[in-house]
Amino acid sequence: MNVNKALTIAGSDSGGGAGIQADLKSFQELGVFGMSALTAVTAQNTTGVQGVFPMDADAVVSQIQSIGEDLPPDAVKTGMLFNAEIIERVSREIERYQWKNIVIDPVMIAKGGASLLQKEAISAMKEYLIPLSMIITPNIPEAEVLTGANINTAAGKKEAARKLHEMGAKHVIIKGGHDDTADYASDLLFDGEEFYEFTSKRFGTRNTHGTGCTYSAAITAGLADGLPVPVAVERAKDFIKAAIEDDLGLGNGHGPTNHWAFNRRKKGTVTNDL
Repeated sequence: MNVNKALTIAGSDSGGGAGIQADLKSFQELGVFGMSALTAVTAQNTTGVQGVFPMDADAVVSQIQSIGEDLPPDAVKTGMLFNAEIIERVSREIERYQWKNIVIDPVMIAKGGASLLQKEAISAMKEYLIPLSMIITPNIPEAEVLTGANINTAAGKKEAARKLHEMGAKHVIIKGGHDDTADYASDLLFDGEEFYEFTSKRFGTRNTHGTGCTYSAAITAGLADGLPVPVAVERAKDFIKAAIEDDLGLGNGHGPTNHWAFNRRKKGTVTNDL
């Protein structure tokens, strides 16, 4: 039996909606065997982040090496890496094992506003990690931080994508979820030559915790299965659209998305009647 594998290098979300929990759920739903290297433990729920406890960089590296020596992944996703040392050392291990299908979700700020990436880590991400990426998936605020651009127009999104490509990312996706002036969420993909747009209806829900993690994990699963980048992105867009639309209504704040929704729709099952 040929089973493709994906590795997530990210933080833990005790509430289960984001981080490695969202990544592993997404990998599983899309038929990819998921593995993880933990960078931090967060105490959080739908109302916010109550604490962030980073792992020692040696512990992060040891986890990656255990995977690399025995379970080489077909694709790798990075999420919350927290600080410059972890970013640099994770990048070195990716280079060491010559992993190619690298998806960077540059997690910086939680839904509730808590910072999940130290400021000095931004330069480390630009120098060490972005040049290794097959795809980087910032939302608009993250793209603004990484590029220094003010993104408030379609032209601004394209310019930011070009800047991130110049930093070394082979493909750039500027996510449109934060552009709440439109009735549709439009994600812009740039491959260095052409722009592609992936659009879905915007849903009136506050239950969007973990959307970035879930979307990038779904893309990673597609790359692990050998899908071309545009195809992997299109399937991931369908996956996150279903997860947001059929939300679970959990918690008192920004609730999690529904990782079952995509497959239950395909089976004709009512997804939010659990």
